[in-house]
Amino acid sequence: MHDDGGDTDPAAWERYFRRLRAAGVFEGGSQIGDGGTYRKAGQPRSIAGWIGGYIRITAEDLETAQTWLDGNPVYEAGGTVEIRELPRS
Repeated sequence: MHDDGGDTDPAAWERYFRRLRAAGVFEGGSQIGDGGTYRKAGQPRSIAGWIGGYIRITAEDLETAQTWLDGNPVYEAGGTVEIRELPRS
């Protein structure tokens, strides 16, 4: 989730997480704080400062994952949410 949704209501997050847990799709997540980028040789890319956190869910495909946007406080506030596959290795 990008950091462009404005302030979100903590109660909205609790409702959203409750919904994901009740459906059995919630696998965790976190806010993302300060950090850096590092590379052994050469110049690393700059850190993506607009990413504010992530939520990991179980979904059969990207279209199914998209159905879980409803209720996401960042999305509902008009902010940006990326949906990405996170392959298991």
